[in-house]
Amino acid sequence: MTPQQYGPLIGIAFALVIILLRNRRPRTLRPQWMWVMPMLVVIGIGFGLWGMSMAPGASHSPFGLDAWLILLVGLALGGVAGWWRGKTVTIEKEPDGTLKAQASPLGLILVVLLLVSRSALRPWLETHAVGWHMNALAIQDAFMLFAVGLVVVQRVEMYLRARRVLAGGTDSHVEVAPA
Repeated sequence: MTPQQYGPLIGIAFALVIILLRNRRPRTLRPQWMWVMPMLVVIGIGFGLWGMSMAPGASHSPFGLDAWLILLVGLALGGVAGWWRGKTVTIEKEPDGTLKAQASPLGLILVVLLLVSRSALRPWLETHAVGWHMNALAIQDAFMLFAVGLVVVQRVEMYLRARRVLAGGTDSHVEVAPA
């Protein structure tokens, strides 16, 4: 690995420690604001994808059908991972009516694996994509669309469960011990 690849990995490790410490106890969940993060992620990654195609000297040629399929697979896999990650979050209603959510460390591990694999696979994909007749940029963009699917579907899944808990239901994935 080159020294330029160590920087993001050190940043990820530092962020991982902070996030794990922060997720040790439940946090207040506000369903009315759960749309904000997906919107910011979609806008940010959308501008990132657009900006990469508009960069001076960019060789981001129009995608063919195979590249669009790669992008669609990345988005779909992100949606599946987001649904799973959202299911790992426990949502409980406090006596005062507020919702508390506690994320599972497994969901965080998924995100970290995504970031690490994207950084580690980039040089390998760039050299082997041509031999496989694949677009290396489409593969890298698919990782970004994976993140979009992950965040959007996770928040939708959590929002639906939060509404059910607020209406007096239970968090369906939590096992209730018999009395």
